Amino acid sequence: MTPGPTITVEALRHDAEFRALSSLPRVQVDLRYAGPRNLLGRNLYAPHDCAWLHAEAAAALEAAAELLAHEKPQLRLCVLDAVRPQRVQEAFWAFVEGTPMQPYFAHPGPGSIHSFGMAVDITLVDAAGRELDMGTGFDDTSEHSHPALEERWLAEGLLKPEHLAHRRQLRDTLQRAGWQGIATEWWHFDFGDRAEVRRRYRRIT
Repeated sequence: MTPGPTITVEALRHDAEFRALSSLPRVQVDLRYAGPRNLLGRNLYAPHDCAWLHAEAAAALEAAAELLAHEKPQLRLCVLDAVRPQRVQEAFWAFVEGTPMQPYFAHPGPGSIHSFGMAVDITLVDAAGRELDMGTGFDDTSEHSHPALEERWLAEGLLKPEHLAHRRQLRDTLQRAGWQGIATEWWHFDFGDRAEVRRRYRRIT
C-alpha cells in the first residue's frame, strides 16, 4: 500500500478536520495509553494530547452520547482511546508481534483506524463515573472479550447476563449513531469502512 497523506498529532489542534474530545460535553475521557494502565504499563502518549477524533467521527460520537442521555440518563460514554499516532501503533506492534496478543492489533503498514481518528475504544460509566462491569477489562486479550462468542460464555457461566446487557447497551447506542463494532473486542468501534478510511483520510503520525 502506498502511504497516503499524513498529519502530525501536534498539528491536530490547528486543523478544522479534527475535534477535541473536550468539546463533547456528555462524553467522559480516560485515555488508557496516556497513563500506565495498559498492556505496556507506561504512558505512550506523553507529551502529546491524543484526546481527538476526526470531526466526522466526533459528530457521530456526540450523537451517540445524546441518544444515551435521552434513553439512559444515569449512564455516560467513556472514551478509553481515540487518536492513536502511527508511532504508537508501531510501538504496540513491536511489543505484540509473534505473541498471542498479535491478532488484537493492526499491522502498522496498513495502519490502525485509530491512527486516522476514525475509531474509538469506549465503555459505559454510571452517574458517579464508575465503569460498568463488562465481564472483562479493556484490552483483555482473551476470547471472553469477543462479542462473537458472548452467548457461548454466557451458557458456560463465564459471563453473566448483566455483562451481556451492558455490552449490548454500548453496542446498540454506538451502532444507532453509525459506528460499527468488531467480533473480537467489545470496546472497539470504527466509524466508516476501513479500506475507505485508509484511502481517503490522513494518517496521524
